[in-house]
Amino acid sequence: MDKTVSSAADAVAQIPDGATVMIGGFGGSGAPVELIHALIDRYRDTGSPSGLTVINNNAGNGGIGIAAMIKAGMVARMICSFPRSSNAEAFNEKYLAGEIALDLVPQGTLAERIRAAGAGIPAFYTPSSYGTELAEGKPTEEFDGKMYVRERWLKADFALIKGQQGDTAGNLTYRMAGRNFNPLMAMAADTTIAQVSALGQPGCIDPQQVITPGIFVDAVVEVTDPQQEEVLVRAGVVY
Repeated sequence: MDKTVSSAADAVAQIPDGATVMIGGFGGSGAPVELIHALIDRYRDTGSPSGLTVINNNAGNGGIGIAAMIKAGMVARMICSFPRSSNAEAFNEKYLAGEIALDLVPQGTLAERIRAAGAGIPAFYTPSSYGTELAEGKPTEEFDGKMYVRERWLKADFALIKGQQGDTAGNLTYRMAGRNFNPLMAMAADTTIAQVSALGQPGCIDPQQVITPGIFVDAVVEVTDPQQEEVLVRAGVVY
């Protein structure tokens, strides 16, 4: 099954208003910048998609990527661990103006909620956030003398992820720390869209090196010279 798409614009064309979108990356490492910017281009041209819920480790940096999505007014809610990372002015402005909602999730809990969705586990217990505002209204239980908070899985309609090498069947590898949230998100979304730096035919990747099997990927587009978020932020680029 050939899952290749000719362009980033075509890859994100199916994302509708109000969708929940997971976006891979830990800061700029593994962030699918080209897919994000293609989605922004579509919004500027058509006014859609809007009202998005975005799931990411943070809430964007500088004037590119997720920060540019927020600045454009595409995002209604952020689910993340670090909304106030460096150069997060776009989120700060929208949040203080009451124009974006925030679900704050401890980082390990965020990763596990995403992993649980991919594994088909509807809920789990964690000691993180017990006794804090983040645990208010959530069921708790004691195990071996320690209190735990019950957390639900976290699913998405779409995942935008970045791989290093891929094949036309959607099998993926990742480059070093770019692996981060990407494999988890690929498994937790109804539709996963991947950009890769190098795309080949099935068999070009040693099966033992495949990290995300193609069964979890619905579309793959080759971006041979992907941009790096930190480089763009340091250069003051505004998308």
